[in-house]
Amino acid sequence: MTERLPLFPLGSVLYPGLVLPLHVFEERYRRLMADLTAQPEPHRFGVVAIRDGREVAPTGVDGAPALAGLGPDPHRALFEIGCVAEIAQLQSHRDGRYELIATGTTRFRVLSIDATGPYLTAEVEDVPEETGPEAKVLAAGVERVFRTYRKRLAGAQESTVAGERELPDDPNILSYLVAAASVLDTGDKQRLLAAGSASDRLRAELRLLRREAAVLAKLPSLPAVELTRQAFSPN
Repeated sequence: MTERLPLFPLGSVLYPGLVLPLHVFEERYRRLMADLTAQPEPHRFGVVAIRDGREVAPTGVDGAPALAGLGPDPHRALFEIGCVAEIAQLQSHRDGRYELIATGTTRFRVLSIDATGPYLTAEVEDVPEETGPEAKVLAAGVERVFRTYRKRLAGAQESTVAGERELPDDPNILSYLVAAASVLDTGDKQRLLAAGSASDRLRAELRLLRREAAVLAKLPSLPAVELTRQAFSPN
């Protein structure tokens, strides 16, 4: 089954179950928000990570903004797998800006992109969630490695970090939480989003987290505060 979604390209990856704060100031995305909120709830749009291009686009020679700064072929500039975002909170400002909180819900695959309107839209199909084999065993391993990684990222010793939270038992939820909370480049994060199953994602996370933890162990002066700071994603 397919559907048409407005697209919001970002320089970051959104995962199902994770929260996305957005500060919307570009005219095309103001229009997108206005169009969405004029329709019945739920207000949904697709978030896709940018493979090649910019989040904030320049203005074209005709005075109209160039679509997302993505060049002549947006389909090639964006990754194929994205995540549906559902608006949970929305605040509009008098100058037309929006502040919103959205939540990732389900993954989708981009089948085609329409760049003829004021913002990108796409024909998409759902990507089903699969647990895969040995997910529970892999999840236990990821949890152990992830705790070590976070301690090293925070500059802590091997003793328990104050305020450390319990991690979810569900392997699929855990796999997305770890993917979102790990400091990885966009390519690695996108590959985790696109993994065929929770088992595949967890297996990849074991490899990535071991690699990153080893790097952090050799860099005790790494500015972890800067690495872990979360910011609003501008468009």
